[in-house]
Amino acid sequence: MEFIDVITERYSVRGYLDKEVEKEKLEYVLKAATIAPTGVNNQPFKVYVIDTKKYSDELAEIYAAEWFRQAPYALCVVAQKDKAWTRPWDGKNIADIDATIVMDHIILAATDVGLGTCYIAAFKADKAREFLKLEDNEEPVLFTPLGYGNAEPRDTPRKELDEFVVYMD
Repeated sequence: MEFIDVITERYSVRGYLDKEVEKEKLEYVLKAATIAPTGVNNQPFKVYVIDTKKYSDELAEIYAAEWFRQAPYALCVVAQKDKAWTRPWDGKNIADIDATIVMDHIILAATDVGLGTCYIAAFKADKAREFLKLEDNEEPVLFTPLGYGNAEPRDTPRKELDEFVVYMD
């Protein structure tokens, strides 16, 4: 796919087929995570690949929507705050930003190979931390199901450029 087609075709999939994801496609998606840009290339993240059938009950405690567990996998990108770059002028640690970029790469790569995903930030972080057995310096940032979509996209109107672009002349 051309890049513009990938970003145009991507949508939040809220329904999945009971169909396995081929190993090559899973690896392609995970490889995209490894090439995501991060602050000073610190790569302060982990990607958890969770078998939804095996961990259905635990995932339901993290995020209750049934479609979240329909796909064969749920992925979680975890930020490692102690390994991320921190902006020296104001102390802003960018681990969450790095992790978000990683998830974006994952989601776009999935779209490229015909898989569905959905950004999930509205999960119970304490349940996720407990389930993933995270250390104090680690933060679950985003989840996504990963599988073959079985739901149509919702209507998602977009702003016009002049509503959010500011040219500094």
